[in-house]
Amino acid sequence: MKRIQVMPLGPVPPDQLAELCSGLGREFRVETEILPAEADPAFAFNLTRQQYHSTEILASLLRKATPASRHLLGVTPVDLYIPVLTFVFGEAQLQGNCALVSTHRLRQEFYGLPADAKLFRERLLKEAIHEVGHTLSLSHCDNYECVMSASHGVEWIDLKGWHFCAECRAVIDERGRAKAVI
Repeated sequence: MKRIQVMPLGPVPPDQLAELCSGLGREFRVETEILPAEADPAFAFNLTRQQYHSTEILASLLRKATPASRHLLGVTPVDLYIPVLTFVFGEAQLQGNCALVSTHRLRQEFYGLPADAKLFRERLLKEAIHEVGHTLSLSHCDNYECVMSASHGVEWIDLKGWHFCAECRAVIDERGRAKAVI
């Protein structure tokens, strides 16, 4: 992996994006950059569910990806879903180069609790790393402390760390060495 590009989809504060890029750069050991904001993904809004279909948004990201976009991460404040689940925190193209994460359900306020900016930033970084990890062929990890463990609820995000376990890190490092040889 050479670079991660982060694209806001809707209003995402610049300081959030800068901190996210910094964390992604540290964990993946690559350059990061923030792309210009894209319009709100209203095209993916489902009136019945009052949510946004993440797969449609991910498909639009695929059309925006360029050869320079080694990995493109969309960040949106809207509530995401896929038809078989009530909600998702994000979605990624397995073994691809595009991923998406939503900030909507990562905020304490969503659950009727007082705001906690530090906890929110930690959750966002964990989920962003998790989704980008899927683009690197990683599936869900059985190690509950690994950032690649499944997140079926916000409590699960809080339990896991924001680093890869040794096994997942080895897959990423091996993939990086293989691409360097090609």
